Amino acid sequence: MENAYERGKALSERHNPGLEETLEARYGALLPGMPQDLISFVYGQHYDRSGLSLRDRSLATIAALTAMGGQTAPQLRIHIAGGLKAGLTETEIAEAIWQMSLYGGFPAAINALNVALEVFKEDRYGGD
Repeated sequence: MENAYERGKALSERHNPGLEETLEARYGALLPGMPQDLISFVYGQHYDRSGLSLRDRSLATIAALTAMGGQTAPQLRIHIAGGLKAGLTETEIAEAIWQMSLYGGFPAAINALNVALEVFKEDRYGGD
């Protein structure tokens, strides 16, 4: 049986390819083991749980990050891209973001929509 890190690594590579390497390059020297801990805990324990599909977990994460406000833009970008990989449509993502305008406010939702538009463009056209 795989451990949480192995499950998390496999899932994170499908959902957010290169995440561990990015975390290692940015934070590894400052916090040794942090990237592996995050992969194990977030992807190997939480995202890999039964009860919700990865698609649904992605939608819930996008909604939560939207309601938290503009400071979450980098994480929102990662999770919108992952949500598309998990099968969410652009419309579903946009509607979830707009629904959060009731809870996080219109500025938070508009900021998240702007992030979504950038990710959608990158997904369609490879970055430009």
